[in-house]
Amino acid sequence: MLKLLQAAQQSQKNAYAPYSSFQVGSAILTDSDHIFTGCNVENVAYPLGQCAEASAISAMINAGSKKIQKILIASPNEEYCPPCGGCRQKIKEFSDQNTQIIMANNQGKTKSVTIAELLPLAFDMPE
Repeated sequence: MLKLLQAAQQSQKNAYAPYSSFQVGSAILTDSDHIFTGCNVENVAYPLGQCAEASAISAMINAGSKKIQKILIASPNEEYCPPCGGCRQKIKEFSDQNTQIIMANNQGKTKSVTIAELLPLAFDMPE
């Protein structure tokens, strides 16, 4: 988990957050043990920004991976930063019920939940 935390914190430094000053970094560990990172990118037209988790998922998909084993979200303060509702559903798209969502604060403390705990009534792909 230390590698994931370090990767998310490094990505967090690249966040573009001139409006909120709330820099978030994220790191995904895939089922093939690759790590992909992302940071939040704000935009003056508020809904057009992108969350760190969505950025990391985009990097993962662009590299050809499609399965999240773990995702870590690094908060810029002492509070944990859980994924927003939209990112919860995006994470679910590439997860199974046991995928770990790890939230880290700026002190390095972590809290882990599964995607099933975080999003119990998720939309599922039709079978």
